[in-house]
Amino acid sequence: MLDALRKGAGTWLAKIFIALLIFSFAVWGVSGFLTGVGQNTAAKVGDTEVTLMDLDRVYRQDLNRISQQVGRPLTPIEGSALGIPQQTLGKLIAEAALNDTATSLKLGVSDERLARIIQSDPAFRGLSGNYDRNRLQQVLQNNGYREDEYVVERRKVAERGQLAEGLAGGMKAPAAYLQAFDAFQRETRSVDYILVTPDYVGEIEDPAEDVLSNFFQDNLAEFRAPEYRAVKFVELTPNALARPDDISEEDARSEYEIRKADYSQAERRKVRQMSFPSAEDANKAAAELAGGKSFDDLMAERNLSSNDVALGTMAKADFLDEAIGDAAFSLAEGETSGAVDGRFSTVIVNVEEVLPEATQPFEDVRDAIVTELANEQAEREILDLLDEVEDARAGGALLDEVGERFSLTVQTPAAFDASGQGVDGTAVALPDADGLVAGTFESDIGIENDVLQMGDQGFLWYEVSEVTPSRDRTLDEVRDDVIAAWKREELDRRMDESAADLLSKVENGTPFIALAAETGLAVQPAQGLTRTAPSGNLGRDALEAVFSGPVGTAASTASADGSGRVVLRVTGSTVPEFDPSAPQVVALGNQVSQQIQDTLLGQFITDQETKAGVEINNAGVTRILGLDNN
Repeated sequence: MLDALRKGAGTWLAKIFIALLIFSFAVWGVSGFLTGVGQNTAAKVGDTEVTLMDLDRVYRQDLNRISQQVGRPLTPIEGSALGIPQQTLGKLIAEAALNDTATSLKLGVSDERLARIIQSDPAFRGLSGNYDRNRLQQVLQNNGYREDEYVVERRKVAERGQLAEGLAGGMKAPAAYLQAFDAFQRETRSVDYILVTPDYVGEIEDPAEDVLSNFFQDNLAEFRAPEYRAVKFVELTPNALARPDDISEEDARSEYEIRKADYSQAERRKVRQMSFPSAEDANKAAAELAGGKSFDDLMAERNLSSNDVALGTMAKADFLDEAIGDAAFSLAEGETSGAVDGRFSTVIVNVEEVLPEATQPFEDVRDAIVTELANEQAEREILDLLDEVEDARAGGALLDEVGERFSLTVQTPAAFDASGQGVDGTAVALPDADGLVAGTFESDIGIENDVLQMGDQGFLWYEVSEVTPSRDRTLDEVRDDVIAAWKREELDRRMDESAADLLSKVENGTPFIALAAETGLAVQPAQGLTRTAPSGNLGRDALEAVFSGPVGTAASTASADGSGRVVLRVTGSTVPEFDPSAPQVVALGNQVSQQIQDTLLGQFITDQETKAGVEINNAGVTRILGLDNN
């Protein structure tokens, strides 16, 4: 998760997004409205300071927010790796630049207006939905702020809002801009294409020995043997400690009697139920049943299917309506009841099958009971034995000594590489302990490693017993793999050449139908293509080519699955009529307008920072963020 966040934060799109966030927060003050006043300065813009207390509070808010997204607390060093300190400080400097500008322009907010702003904040609404002063005091107290501090900062937020509204508040995206975006998103194109496949190229013969040898030398690293490591380990799990032979027959039988209900199944019945709109209708149907009609006859008369009447196979306790359950369990197999007054309606029930009560005999479940009792006994012992093993390890005992002293098996799986694969290329059977493979390759022979957790109740100790360094393999060791790799590369080369030859003919005016007759390859049409939705053999590379030029554009790309080559020509383009009132255009307009406003405001902030000058107390910032040792 952290790696993904770190990589994402480094892209140009993320940088732009972060910059826009900083500008937006600077104006609206969403995360910075609860700030205090301190004596030490983190940064200064013109005559306006950002205190170290400001920085500390807001940074911790930002760090906590990202920690919640990651799912665990982040350390200051991890936060720094994600760029959180830089974002926080940049946000506060941008706010200070706007505050400094607002002061120089003598912007202000009346007390009455400020009171309305505070009272309309949803964070301060009580259970009634209206402003609640007690709620205000509670929120401020929970965040460690005094009311006067909050009022001062809220006034600054309002002043920044005035400045932002005056600069960019009413700016809208131009209609021509939206039309271009809309056309880009909704344009569809049609193409004709020919698919060059491996079958078209034909079988690739084995290379000559000198060709194979040269290919092997050029790609030596690809066939290099990785480093392999062997380990020995000891597991401390309930299964490893369990001693089934210690469980007596008497104990097993006693447990069976205690849990006998777990091995028993109450009588069940397969029941059908027919509901009636009134008791009168039910009684009439019951009379017809008494006169010789069957339940199936009634179903046919009322056009009911099996699904309409089936309740399934149920025990008596499964019935929500006791009256119906009593009726169903009073009947013999195949019998039908009379009218039954149920809780919600009057019904008639029919019993299709009776499944009698059954109990598994002790002999059938003895082994399972013994295993469970042995594991329960082992679970009670495992933590005590954990401490004893750790004490022995701390005293210098090796795994072989630990195994012998505590009657634990020392296991030695086959050597494996950093991906857990063995020398034969298959996965080595290793215990399910997080960090075993990674820890093996971070450790070395003779180094004592930390105990690893296995599941909820297990532990594992391991030692590196052997290291086989990475090495260059000989051609004879990997001949088959080298031949297969050469054939794959040669196939790709020949398909590329074939596709390039066909593309050249298309660009010189040869019709696709003529190419089809010449090559035996079918001409395939594709319609309704968009920039973002791959279709059939046309993947993202093909779509990029389709929209790279006007109608008539020809190109060659890999097929969607990469197994072939596509030679295509754009045959048509359709751009839907632009409708400014369409929902997607309105949403796009709001988004683009906000981006334009944020960009303009960002440029203004940058200009104000340049004019006023920005000073940063690097030592103080480093200290307050806990990065002194970074």
